[in-house]
Amino acid sequence: MDKTRIFISSVQKEFAGERRLLCNYIRQDALLGKYFIPFIFEELPAANQSAQQSYLSEVQNSDIFLLILGIQYGFEDQDGISPTEREFDKATEMNKYRICFIKMLIDNVKREEKEDVFIQKIENELVRKTFLDYETLRSNVYAALIRYLEEKELLRLLPFDASYHPETSIEDIEDKKIDNFIRIAQRARNFPLQIGTPVVDVLKHLNLLNTANRVKNAAILLFGKNPQRFFITSEIKCVQFYGDEVTKPIPSYQVYQGDLFELVTQAVDFVASRVNVRVGTRKNSVHAPIDFELPLESIREAIVNAVAHRDYTSKGSIQVMLFRNRLEIWNPGHLPAGITIEQLYHVHESFPNNPLIANPLYLAGYAERLGTGTADIIKHCLAIGLRPPTFSQTDNFRIIFWRNVETLNENLETLNENPETLNENLETLNENPETLRDNLETLKPLQNLPKRMTRKALEEVILTLCSNEYLTINQISKLVGKSGNYLLNEIIPPLLACEKLIRLFPATPKHKSQAYKTNYT
Repeated sequence: MDKTRIFISSVQKEFAGERRLLCNYIRQDALLGKYFIPFIFEELPAANQSAQQSYLSEVQNSDIFLLILGIQYGFEDQDGISPTEREFDKATEMNKYRICFIKMLIDNVKREEKEDVFIQKIENELVRKTFLDYETLRSNVYAALIRYLEEKELLRLLPFDASYHPETSIEDIEDKKIDNFIRIAQRARNFPLQIGTPVVDVLKHLNLLNTANRVKNAAILLFGKNPQRFFITSEIKCVQFYGDEVTKPIPSYQVYQGDLFELVTQAVDFVASRVNVRVGTRKNSVHAPIDFELPLESIREAIVNAVAHRDYTSKGSIQVMLFRNRLEIWNPGHLPAGITIEQLYHVHESFPNNPLIANPLYLAGYAERLGTGTADIIKHCLAIGLRPPTFSQTDNFRIIFWRNVETLNENLETLNENPETLNENLETLNENPETLRDNLETLKPLQNLPKRMTRKALEEVILTLCSNEYLTINQISKLVGKSGNYLLNEIIPPLLACEKLIRLFPATPKHKSQAYKTNYT
């Protein structure tokens, strides 16, 4: 079967990087690479004709004309027409399949006047899509090319995230989850849609709905009321072991269900609530820093990667296993085509196995872009003195975080060999109570607080105290001069219910290190 030729066009300098990335992505994607051959300006061979003639010839020889527009109109010929517009006109004249993507403007940036006129001309002829950055551009291009294959009846078996479950409908999407996503994505990535936008419009914007309003599998997994009703293995299994091997008894085993955002949050909370936590002093700030034994940002990134890259047709589930000396995260899937284990230790191009799932995770700030995720995971581990994580690919993909057990054992041996060191440390703690974990001895009630406060006034005080850092109930109690039981029973629950406060460990409300922070979403 002959592959479909795509000519990717734009003002040459404005989107040179995006064109190159798109070209490589289409070639290396397991599905798109089977059907398409992309071309960009820089790859055209030398020829005995002008550059413009070469570009127009390539448009004529291609099946799809893919156009990216932004701020600049570009170089103008003697008639005041840019090469990009000439190419579009040629594609129109030759009845080529045209796809157009227009970059959104932010921060009061304005387009060149002729670029605006050109865009208006296109809008009269085509349905075009907007994009914010390369990640959204890539997702939109992927969806548009899949749609082309469907229209031409070249593709009858879609990838999982773009396929449809026979029993799902728009009624299986939860409106509240859509609004919550918009709220988070606006803050994280300047998402253009507003809270209250109809669900159908949001899903279409994310390429999660087809022209017949059928919801794609990715939409159910991301925003469904009960995703496991249709995709049983989309859950995450979390388990803790006492030692370094899989042995009984098992102190904790949880199977988490829900949408993909909920799964990531619950799995990260499982790990955070079972590794060592150090609460620092208030030497440099009124708020005590909280440091986890393993970098939570790396744990989150690894779990998000497992969600975005896993094989959802597999009978297996993602597994998070915490051992005495390590944390393992198993993903029932394989590395994307063209990516090796060695490349994971450096910044690399990103080719998610489920791009319609990966894009909303990125928009909500759950994932990084352009292949920096694994490099950041390694960097965060090294920054706190841990050895680099280990990546492996067998029947599943696995990442192993190594806990600092060696340092703990060395410290214990030192204390056993030198018991006077322990006594000195205890004396230091007695002399300097500010180094104690909760730092309560150094906390003093806030000055000028009235003895009697209305509930609303007390709530505002607490929201102010928790505006920058997580505070435990004991810390809040000490600062406001109210009992912890009163705060836990009367004041904190309403603030949590209306989402003005959030928990440090939302999946474990009674966690021994539970703390609270103001939520500005």
